[in-house]
Amino acid sequence: MSQTPPTADIAVSETPLAHRLTAAGPSVPPLRIHRGARTPECFSSAAEELQALLRSAGIYDLGFRSILRVAGKDRVRWMNGMITQTVRGLTPGQLGYTLVLNPQGRMQGDGDVFCYDDFLLLETDRSQADRLITHLRRYIIMDDVKLEPLDDSLTALGIAGPNAARILESLGAAIPEEGAFQSVQLAGIETTLAHRYSPVVPCFEIHLSCERVLDLWNALLASGAAPCGVESTEQFRILQGIPLFDVDFSDKHLPQEAGLHRALNFTKGCYIGQEIVERIRARATVHRSLRQFQLEGVMPPLGPGQTAELRSGDAAVGEITSFARIELPGLMQSLALGIARVEALDRSLNGSEPIRCAAGIATPLAAPPKSADLQSVRPGDR
Repeated sequence: MSQTPPTADIAVSETPLAHRLTAAGPSVPPLRIHRGARTPECFSSAAEELQALLRSAGIYDLGFRSILRVAGKDRVRWMNGMITQTVRGLTPGQLGYTLVLNPQGRMQGDGDVFCYDDFLLLETDRSQADRLITHLRRYIIMDDVKLEPLDDSLTALGIAGPNAARILESLGAAIPEEGAFQSVQLAGIETTLAHRYSPVVPCFEIHLSCERVLDLWNALLASGAAPCGVESTEQFRILQGIPLFDVDFSDKHLPQEAGLHRALNFTKGCYIGQEIVERIRARATVHRSLRQFQLEGVMPPLGPGQTAELRSGDAAVGEITSFARIELPGLMQSLALGIARVEALDRSLNGSEPIRCAAGIATPLAAPPKSADLQSVRPGDR
């Protein structure tokens, strides 16, 4: 499985949850650098935790996310011109996945924009945050816009699985629709609950103060959720087919090459990089495409920043960027994310010439497995 390369020569802090778990001791999970912060790696085993995420409910640390508050009377107009997602089209209580592009249409980063009555939140990974803030501040000219990082006061937890909504309701939450968020009290704690995109099982994100994160974590555990570390949530991400910036796609790629169509809005008006995005849409073609693959065998481990070559015939046609070996009862698969030449993908899909990697044949998938496809993955199965 791919790992985010640590940032050289920069001290990497623990997430608020990891810091409080370490202080609470004595049973402290191992920590790992992920997306710019040290976060729990594993609580039991990756297989047990992934099974919870798919078949019951798992909770996990999202404290490696960085939250930027965007305020000022020009915030909507200004932000609408900075990102690929509509801001004017969002009403308070809605969120949307977005990209930040340069004028050449190359991706500078990604994140989620949350629309409130009198401010916006832009959420990204800590590994991207400083670069994106520097990029955005460059475009504040005569605008009444203020950017304020909230990482010292606000953090996030995630909960996913078929039982996630029931657990949240048992703690006092009303469940928002997918793509929406609302203020709720969970176990008496003030939070913001967001219903996140997932093609596999229901996923939710909870924003709350750093001071109460361990209290809510323990309340969710007591309500039946299983603790999950980044080892299993990375497997979960790859199973969902969700790519990571600087791992599966980067500033070398255009949005359509990475298949990030849900981040693009074609009716919002002008924004940085729009001309290139619209030109690609008009021509309806890209030369390479990010896909989810099912692999014939097991890949050698991918180290930080490493990829594995994809070949078709005698030619190199792309690379595997993330890999996960799923070993659950009823679900034994090697899954990967990678970018390959479109003509090679077409030949593979029509059966004329397979794509190969170190694990054997790499079959491009049309879509991740749905919840109904995972019914056989049940606790206690043999």
